[in-house]
Amino acid sequence: MTLQAIKYQEGVLAIIDQLQLPYVEQYIQINTSEQAWHAIKAMQVRGAPAIAIVAALALASEIHALISNQSLSPDADEVRAFIVEKLHYLVSSRPTAVNLGDAARKLEVVVARSASQPGATGHEVAIAFIKASEAMLVKDVEDNKQIGENGAKWILSNALAGGKSKATVLTHCNTGSLATSGYGTALGVIRSLASMNCLRHAYCTETRPYNQGSRLTAFELVHDNLPSTLITDSMSAALLASPQAGVDAIIVGADRVAANGDTANKIGTYGLAVLAKHHGVKFLVAAPLTTIDLSTKSGSDIVIEERPAVEVTKIKGPCEGHVYTGGEFETVRIAAEGINVWNPAFDITPATLIDGIITEKGVVEKTPEGHFDLVELFEG
Repeated sequence: MTLQAIKYQEGVLAIIDQLQLPYVEQYIQINTSEQAWHAIKAMQVRGAPAIAIVAALALASEIHALISNQSLSPDADEVRAFIVEKLHYLVSSRPTAVNLGDAARKLEVVVARSASQPGATGHEVAIAFIKASEAMLVKDVEDNKQIGENGAKWILSNALAGGKSKATVLTHCNTGSLATSGYGTALGVIRSLASMNCLRHAYCTETRPYNQGSRLTAFELVHDNLPSTLITDSMSAALLASPQAGVDAIIVGADRVAANGDTANKIGTYGLAVLAKHHGVKFLVAAPLTTIDLSTKSGSDIVIEERPAVEVTKIKGPCEGHVYTGGEFETVRIAAEGINVWNPAFDITPATLIDGIITEKGVVEKTPEGHFDLVELFEG
């Protein structure tokens, strides 16, 4: 059974605290937009699709409580303004993740439309927001499964050589149930290959400095009992050069895809794309349409978030041999005191290094002129 990282029912939202993984599966309840903001900022929840869903559902939970307590304004415009203010606040938690901004804009349209109806009430505007947020959760799971199927079929048709019937893939960071509302994007492709009995092996990088690969992707692969191996980031070149490993494709997720196909993703993605090109391995980006930002023309327009130096200079975890039940970890310094640190959370992979962008509508390949035409995905 695929891991369920987000649980929501009738205004009650709970998420797995990803800072406690893989040591303890601990769910925390998110009741307000403020709690969601801090959970996103602290990376208790991360992954562009998951961030958007949790933000929307947290505000939905907050509004549920206001309705239950009879604290909601009866005025439609006041409720609309309240929701818009909260959405703008939530977007500030992780500005690089385009899904969050996209979800906020769509929800703003929903509440504006509801508030503009003749005789609209605050309660009606609130219910419109809640229903739209809940619909986003359902749609994201459906889109992920379609992305998985589309990507798996493309790999089997375009990436395998020498009469192979099963694929060996490498993935980076975490793009599974923990990064989405369920199933996953890049990891969803791996799950789909496995469901077709066409997965030979999956490799995941540790994804320094925050170790989303070793903590989270490895956790999901073990949870689903998929054939898999963890490597350090610096082993990727040797892995691709190994005939024994026989990697057929690299599949990554995305925090933002620009109109020209340039992709912002977890730091280290760009290096993998360069290696893939050198070794003749297909390089694929798996992303729902909500991650594609046509208003961003190229990767040079994407602002890269920089994370605290402590993520590089220290590591946290339970002591070996101790039974960990949740709470604070031990902290260990792994770098020289006083050294300067550069810690960008993301890098930009140029579209020229990407073979295909896997979406719920299909896999987009470059035109004969060598460009991605992503506009067509939003037509019709």
